[in-house]
Amino acid sequence: MLRQVFRAGETYALPPDISEQQARRVWIDVPVETFVMTGSGGEILGTYYLKVNHPGPGSHVCNCGYVVAAEARGQGVGRALGSHSLREAKERGFRAMQFNLVVSTNVVALRLWKKLGFRTIGTVPGAFNSPKYGYVDAFVMYRELT
Repeated sequence: MLRQVFRAGETYALPPDISEQQARRVWIDVPVETFVMTGSGGEILGTYYLKVNHPGPGSHVCNCGYVVAAEARGQGVGRALGSHSLREAKERGFRAMQFNLVVSTNVVALRLWKKLGFRTIGTVPGAFNSPKYGYVDAFVMYRELT
């Protein structure tokens, strides 16, 4: 599931040919915790990681990354993962959540994050080189948890 999303190169600023070891570091080793949502048959529907956005004086702000399995899209999995991450972050004492790079062409994610109370606090022009659209803007999105 992660490999498919990373290889598509449309939502994460990671090399499309990222190795399994590098992907594991990004998604499992570095975060505070990684969560997986499964269906009734044990199939993986989606996953997210929760980590400190910046250490030290910035460690009260967390960051998350999400992936929903292609076959589970449109079924509320992203909303469930997003809602769960907000609860988890607050329970762990984080005061805010920040997404550092939400690609402007990822309209489904943008719509979801706005519904969950995030606001765009910055735009980075041409920050993401999409294989499909070329250079597109990316947004920094933020939500307080207190």
